[in-house]
Amino acid sequence: MDQEQKQPQQEAEVEEGQGQEQPVEAQEAPGESELEKLRAEFEAHKQQHLRVLAEYDNFRKRTQNEKTALYNNAVCDTVQALLPIADNIERALGQENASAEDMRKGVEMIEAQIMQAFEKLGITASGEVGEAFDPNLHNAVAHIEDGGLGENVVSAVFQKGYLLGDRVVRFAMVQVAN
Repeated sequence: MDQEQKQPQQEAEVEEGQGQEQPVEAQEAPGESELEKLRAEFEAHKQQHLRVLAEYDNFRKRTQNEKTALYNNAVCDTVQALLPIADNIERALGQENASAEDMRKGVEMIEAQIMQAFEKLGITASGEVGEAFDPNLHNAVAHIEDGGLGENVVSAVFQKGYLLGDRVVRFAMVQVAN
């Protein structure tokens, strides 16, 4: 029975489909043109994506090159500021018959030259006797009891500290009065 019922239904469907026959090309054409549009759009987006990737890669390489060049320029400027000092130390060591007073005077001149170079580079000294102890600038390596100085005051400087702007290059090693 099931086969008998299916057969009339299939024949009815065939008869309905025969009256509405359309050319095969006409049915596929709208779908194909839409597919072609989507393919073209996909290719355009793909090309755009590849261009963006290439631009990003170029930007990354250019930034790295600029960073390296900036670092090299900074090192070069620093070395140029220190070379005259190295030359003067070499000249001082080359003196065979210099008196202790002459050597002291030469070392003092070299120290002044170093301070000028530091100033040119934007480096300032920190850690003076009598200033308030600041753990952001000072490294306390000793404590003493001294009522004359006050509490948390630098009483001795064992090694100067240095700052480059707000950045600590080296902490000052100090003794602090409690």
